[in-house]
Amino acid sequence: MRDGSTTDSQEYTDSMEHQEYVDNIESKTHAGSMEPQVNTDSMEPLENTGRMEPQKHAGSIQLKYIGSMESQKYTGNMESKKHADSMEPPKYVGRMEPLKYADSMEPKYAVSLEPQKYAGSILLPDTDVVFRNIKNAKRFAIDIGGSLTKIAYYSTVSHRKVMYNAEKDSAASVDGEDYHYESSETERLHFVKFETKYIEHCLDFIRDHLVFSKESMAGKSIKATGGGAYKYAELIQQKLGLTVEKEDEIGSLIKGCNFLLRNIPDEQFSYSRHDDPEYRFINTEPNIFPYLLVNIGSGVSIMKVEADDKYDRIGGTSMGGGTFWGLGSLLTKAKGFDELLQLASEGDHRNVDLLVKDIYGGDYSALGLTGGIIASSFGKAMHHGHTKSDDSPDDKCMKCHLARHSRGFSEADIARSLLFTVSNDIGQIASLYAMLHSLKRVYFGGYFLRNHPVSMHTISFAINYWSRGAVQALFLRHEGYLGAIGAFLRGAEECDTEKYSWGENYAGSSGLQSPLPHPPVGGWPGGTIDQLEIDRCDQQLTFFPLLAHPEEYVPDAVDLTKDKEARDYWLSCFESSLGSFVNHAISSQPNSPDSTERANKFRDKYLQRLNNLKNHPFAYGNLTVRSLLDMREHCLNEFDFPDPYLQQKKLENENALKLLKDHLSFLDKQEYSKRQETLVRGVLAGNVFDWGAKEVVKLMEQGLGFKEAADKLQARPWLHDDLDAWITRQQQSPYKCAVIFLDNSGCDVVLGIIPLARELLVRGTRVVLCANSKPALNDVTAEELSMLMKQVAAVCPIISEHLDTNTLCIRESGQASPCLDLSRLPLSLVDEIVQWGCDLVVMEGMGRAIHTNLLTPLTCDSLKLAVIKNRWLAHRLGGDMFSVMCKYETGSSKVSGNSNTIASS
Repeated sequence: MRDGSTTDSQEYTDSMEHQEYVDNIESKTHAGSMEPQVNTDSMEPLENTGRMEPQKHAGSIQLKYIGSMESQKYTGNMESKKHADSMEPPKYVGRMEPLKYADSMEPKYAVSLEPQKYAGSILLPDTDVVFRNIKNAKRFAIDIGGSLTKIAYYSTVSHRKVMYNAEKDSAASVDGEDYHYESSETERLHFVKFETKYIEHCLDFIRDHLVFSKESMAGKSIKATGGGAYKYAELIQQKLGLTVEKEDEIGSLIKGCNFLLRNIPDEQFSYSRHDDPEYRFINTEPNIFPYLLVNIGSGVSIMKVEADDKYDRIGGTSMGGGTFWGLGSLLTKAKGFDELLQLASEGDHRNVDLLVKDIYGGDYSALGLTGGIIASSFGKAMHHGHTKSDDSPDDKCMKCHLARHSRGFSEADIARSLLFTVSNDIGQIASLYAMLHSLKRVYFGGYFLRNHPVSMHTISFAINYWSRGAVQALFLRHEGYLGAIGAFLRGAEECDTEKYSWGENYAGSSGLQSPLPHPPVGGWPGGTIDQLEIDRCDQQLTFFPLLAHPEEYVPDAVDLTKDKEARDYWLSCFESSLGSFVNHAISSQPNSPDSTERANKFRDKYLQRLNNLKNHPFAYGNLTVRSLLDMREHCLNEFDFPDPYLQQKKLENENALKLLKDHLSFLDKQEYSKRQETLVRGVLAGNVFDWGAKEVVKLMEQGLGFKEAADKLQARPWLHDDLDAWITRQQQSPYKCAVIFLDNSGCDVVLGIIPLARELLVRGTRVVLCANSKPALNDVTAEELSMLMKQVAAVCPIISEHLDTNTLCIRESGQASPCLDLSRLPLSLVDEIVQWGCDLVVMEGMGRAIHTNLLTPLTCDSLKLAVIKNRWLAHRLGGDMFSVMCKYETGSSKVSGNSNTIASS
């Protein structure tokens, strides 16, 4: 990658050749646009604008702002500090109508004061922490263990969705000229974990909050697994009126494990207490089989899993969690399993265990044993305090007898030694089975672990020691839910749950080592709760078939979990922009009476998540810019803000369309090589228009035009400059099929991507335009793009012809984020990519080309284009504001090493 250069290059104006075109293309049309916000292409922190309340006036909407532009610190109930001096309200984002001037060809816009109509707010799911949306539960499953119970249920969650009308004059349109809101439902799976001793209170709560009566549930069943499925069957039927159908425990565990590995990114991880970070998340390969599942319950079962319906129990041991808990109860005063684990975490086993150096005075080099290795568990207690009178204790006083013999040893040390004794035994047996069956993926689960650091550390150490590093212990973020998930899926097979992909809902799930607080519920005391929420995707998602190394693919260029400097910057950046997002959300629904309340709830929840990530950056897997953006979108949708940038996108598309005809005419007049350069510069110039970039916003408010945007680009040579190589390739035979992943609405897509696609079409290349499936910031969606292309077709006969012949296609990318995860693309799209022989992939914008896929190798040619509009990131990459990334790579079948991480230095 080249350093930024100060070498002057020919002005973009010169390449445009006709000054008249430059004059016409100066589109200073953003004066009436929305208050600038932050999006993925910059994430430059903007000042917090406080809370905003819509005020109604006759025939118009005026937005009154309360608060100042200064960032506020959120305390207490998160109410922003108010100031007497209110800031100047932004220009209204309503409908923009062109005014014609005799002395200028330049389109100007005035604000129409017609109020927009919005569909009434939908009934949001209840946002209580415990058993959310339980009133709409349709189906249940339960996994009852000796200490913990996990309940699973399925519900439908309503949300508003923007629908576009086929004809602008459609009578169905109530919200705008070409769109309206409709209520839609999403299927959601809920999993809640709590102590089994509260099961009766839990069942009472469920019964009292169900919409359906106990009588209406009669005759229906609940799938149950775990040892308590037999013990509590009668209680469940009595409380809920459901017949208990018991499911095989091992089969449920494996089914749940397969489901998580396929659907939840960053589900698996390794743990090393002495590393920084301690958690290292492992990407899931396209084929999850075979693997070894070691379930540590009261005893230990070891299963070899080769397929969904092919698995065997190949071994186990009676030395399991019950051993640790039972002996720990005898040897210490710990009152429960968690208390015993906590006690062990505070102890030092070396005070109780006999080490090699205690016998030999140091290392036993002849056998390769270091002095710190345990030679005998509890070895130092062999003769401690033992007398003949103690040889035959009364059985009724056994605990007193053992306690008397443990005098001189700390209970914490005893617990630690006991934990090591059990863990070493399990680790040795598991590693032997893994090596015997040539399996490198070994997953551990069961109540013995509970994702407790000290348990994971001892298991990891034992596996590494006994296998000499050949086998790695892997853990699951949601290992406690395996049985409940599997039991639920067995009861929901008729719903085709496996025909869809699912995704974790960050707005409703607790994170790793991050339980959510909850108030007292009935007889259930307040405290913290672990829960998982998974939303159904609209289709089945799978890996992009042209990844050079899908087993190594990581859809993030920077891991913030490992990079503290980057983590601190981005967390601060997202928090600083939060107030502006609240205001933006409110202004997008001026006629909604509860928009302010909902926006403030969004702010509180997202801020809570950000604060938790400061202390637990590993809570939801690898912390990345992508995951922070996903989490924000989840929280926005949670409070019924499906598309806050809807009006902004519509306005910018209309403005850019007015310039398209002249732009295409200008391009057609250029000679071939020059046109290829102008096309790439056009994509980059369009990518500058970013209402989230603070420095760009200032320019746009002053009337930034398309030509000025091009002039802002870094002079060549660019930060990464493969333009000449791309032009050379374009002079050769045409590509067969090009897939283009789009970024923003407005100039970006209309004046940047569409001319590039048109050029490829003219050369005989089939073009597939892939846009987001769901809204995210001001990114164009596939549905919006379909409407937009009808208007483009009216301007350009070439586009119209190829739309008719299906050589220009619009497809959903399966994404609901400004980033691009190539491991989660629609199966239907993947099938077409293979069928059409795709040999070129174009990724545009920072979210898709830099944050996620800058270093991703493909087996076909790729072109990655982006303008860096965040000064911190530009400096990190060795450039400055408006540095250009133009990365052209030929297809690769082999890349050495791990190529998916940007250096942190």
